[in-house]
Amino acid sequence: MIKLGLDRKKRSLSVREPADVSSLQNGFYGQMVRGVIYLSPEEALYVMDIRNGRCYDEAGNEYAFNEVASLFLKNRKLLARYLTYKDYRDKGLVLRGMDEAEGNYGRSISVKYAEGSLKLDAFSFQGLFFPNDLITLVDDERAGKELYERYWLGQFGTYKAAHRGRISKLDIYETIFLLKHGDLTLKNAKLVDVERAADKRIKFFSDMYLVYEDWRKRGYVVKTGFKFGTHFRIYFPGASPVRSEEEWMHSKHVIHVFPRKNKLIISEWARAIRVAHSVKKTFILAIPGKKRQVDVNPKRPRLDFLLYHRKKGGIETPKEGTPRYLMYSLTEDEYIGGTELAEALAECDRFGLEMMMAISDRESSVTYYVIKSIDLPGSEYEYYEIEWIQP
Repeated sequence: MIKLGLDRKKRSLSVREPADVSSLQNGFYGQMVRGVIYLSPEEALYVMDIRNGRCYDEAGNEYAFNEVASLFLKNRKLLARYLTYKDYRDKGLVLRGMDEAEGNYGRSISVKYAEGSLKLDAFSFQGLFFPNDLITLVDDERAGKELYERYWLGQFGTYKAAHRGRISKLDIYETIFLLKHGDLTLKNAKLVDVERAADKRIKFFSDMYLVYEDWRKRGYVVKTGFKFGTHFRIYFPGASPVRSEEEWMHSKHVIHVFPRKNKLIISEWARAIRVAHSVKKTFILAIPGKKRQVDVNPKRPRLDFLLYHRKKGGIETPKEGTPRYLMYSLTEDEYIGGTELAEALAECDRFGLEMMMAISDRESSVTYYVIKSIDLPGSEYEYYEIEWIQP
């Protein structure tokens, strides 16, 4: 048994018995002050739950787990923090409070993407816009076929069977892109009419289009991600829909747009990531708009814990290593905003660590995702690869 002392007035939890202090110190729990270990609420609850800890106040009254937890209910995300703390500890790994974060650890990884650009040849063509469907049809066979085969813009003929048919279909993003950057004109609408129709139908359309345009202008092919539960799928510069040896080219990346002013329930967000991974595609999170300067206040961190991870032959610890990740603790049914996530990621960048998002579901099972920043040459927007991981 480990004996915990509770100071109700100060709302502090400590361990004083020498044997208990030694045991917790060796396991990298708490803060040592003059031979006494002071525990955070999450650490104290873990010791009570898993390590047979028992808690007493100054008068010798014993406190059960929920009685201790109730003293800290006003703490930010107490249960999410405890459940994710517990799961990470149960894996034999060490995590510490954000109050220990200092400097820049230089352990973040930026994934550099290919550099490219799109240069459209000048040729005029006309289309008919269908406002109820947000689709433009082009019946100029030469123009439609050239756009499709040279730039993979639109769908000429039939999907995966371009030889069947002579009509080209442009989606709403391709339509606006070609109205702005190509020589497309419409028989029945102007650019402002198309944008108005899109804004009316698609939530946060302007943010979605900014991301589409950003990748397209850099030579990437951007198509619908509908089949994979995301907004777009992308192909790297040089990709072509023209088959080679009767083999269709498959995308390896999908993009989900997360506007700063939007809020999304965690369960829906995680589902999109898992669908992408189930079909072996890299999930890219896009936060449109120029990256903003974020102030980091060490006394009011946005992230939850410093994480030490595994190394060859063992695990990293505060004694023999440096943190590898910053944990963002969440639960399945809470909402997260684009601005909130962008600020948390900026805090990771400030400390030179990658984010490990830990999501506890309704059964207290925790799923982990590692988030790495993407360097898309020439872009001012924020993009991140998100990968499922088992610590």
